[in-house]
Amino acid sequence: MKLEQRKTDKSRMDGYLTGKLLVANPFLEDTNFMQSVIYVCGHDANGAIGLTINKPLSDLTVKNLFTQLRIESPFEMEGVIVHYGGPTEMNRGFVLHTTDYNAETTVVINDHFAVTSTLEILRAIAQGTGPEDFCICLGYIGWTAGQLDQEIQENGWIVVDSNTGLVFDSCLKTKWRDSFATIGVDPSILTFEIGHA
Repeated sequence: MKLEQRKTDKSRMDGYLTGKLLVANPFLEDTNFMQSVIYVCGHDANGAIGLTINKPLSDLTVKNLFTQLRIESPFEMEGVIVHYGGPTEMNRGFVLHTTDYNAETTVVINDHFAVTSTLEILRAIAQGTGPEDFCICLGYIGWTAGQLDQEIQENGWIVVDSNTGLVFDSCLKTKWRDSFATIGVDPSILTFEIGHA
């Protein structure tokens, strides 16, 4: 499933869990996704695609990324993080951002979030003309038809509503707990059976 396949009027993407956050259940056994918070960029009958928004790449800074891409910036870009978006196509970049930036290649997800995956947005960010809030990710997570639904049914993920404060402003170290807090849940008291009737 590709983002560009789901473009509709004004590039808006609607359906299923699109625009929601997936928060890893404390008992999720896959170490790749332990305590992950994932923004669902698209979800329909064909599958789903998402970006992890709380896992920084420790070995790659924005400054180094811009150098590799030959993007010049008058700013230091201190504090801007490159995130591990997911294990698929790690050499491909995505920027999850607010809708104040909207290029021809931008895919609008809803009233608050959009995704752009071209160098154009990185150049805009480098020059200070990009979106107000953004999350730069390398790689993404993809699910085949019905796979995400099955993982949720098996208690791999808790689904919560997203908001710009939680996605862009929340501290990376606390984003997982902050996500649970939006539904009034302390993850330390969850049991393996949560979600089963």
